[in-house]
Amino acid sequence: MARPLAVKVPVIADVARVAGMSVPTVSRVLTGSTPVSEDKRERIMAAIRELGYRPNAAARALVSGRQSMIAIVSGNTTRYGYAMTIQGIEEAARAAGYLVVITVVDAPDEASVATTIDLVLGQPVAGVVVLAFDEAGIVAKGAIPRTVPMVSAVAVGDLNATEPQAFLDDRRAAQEATEYLLGLGHPTVHHVSVPQAIPLMGRTLGWEDALRAAGLEVPEIIAADWEPSSGREVGLQLAHRPDVTAVICGNDEVAMGVIRGLHEAGRRVPDDVSVIGFDDSPLAAVSIPALTTVAQDFIDLGHRAFAQLNLMITTGEAPMASSAAPRLVVRESTGAPRR
Repeated sequence: MARPLAVKVPVIADVARVAGMSVPTVSRVLTGSTPVSEDKRERIMAAIRELGYRPNAAARALVSGRQSMIAIVSGNTTRYGYAMTIQGIEEAARAAGYLVVITVVDAPDEASVATTIDLVLGQPVAGVVVLAFDEAGIVAKGAIPRTVPMVSAVAVGDLNATEPQAFLDDRRAAQEATEYLLGLGHPTVHHVSVPQAIPLMGRTLGWEDALRAAGLEVPEIIAADWEPSSGREVGLQLAHRPDVTAVICGNDEVAMGVIRGLHEAGRRVPDDVSVIGFDDSPLAAVSIPALTTVAQDFIDLGHRAFAQLNLMITTGEAPMASSAAPRLVVRESTGAPRR
């Protein structure tokens, strides 16, 4: 027989009634603020088990002075970098005894962001991590009141930031990846970019840095969106350009799409064109050819972002920047150009 739904959620007064105690006595047991005799504590705990009572998180936070929840605000939760960063934050927060709530910003307009932030701050949150990887996240970051502890996980570190930031130094990583392709003998390197949330992403800036340092003209950026299909379309177009022998892409999915488009048009990777991705997603190592890419530890990014937030919550201050260097993983999709 199915268990019927309770018609009323038990409250602290119900626990007091079943235990034969006063509400203040039950409250003292729940908060641990004042010692209570073992007999009274056992009777109250038995009543809690009988009723299935769960203390209200907001009320408990008011009594203890310590909220046990943090919020993640993000413009997306499905893309690889976003999902892995969220995983890292959740792992670190759970280990520190926090619950995590995740809220998605649907659009970057101020009204949508304000609605989202009001929803988040309507909960008893101790602090917020904003994934400011895109325009929606960047707008959300600016909408969090300064009175709320906040850390942002960002694509590019900002020396003028007014809040602690955790980031991956993808600018330096892209510079090294471009230098690697030039070192193989490619006359230049082209760049297929994912959508830019800020004037230029770190990986785009790093690509430019390497070309300028080598005394080369910077080619026009080739725009793609987040989907592999857009990379395929770019690959089909690049296949008809003999000047393109090396490409660095904004992420792995776009890089795989570019390889597919080149293949369909009769160009071979890496014999005709070398391709580098970004992120080192799980499919990069098993694609054909296995993708040379820049490995970014997004889980560690999440761990570092939470560590900064936890310091802010517990001490009132945290380091303004936490960075880590991605690394180039060389596989089968890159090689020396054909002579």
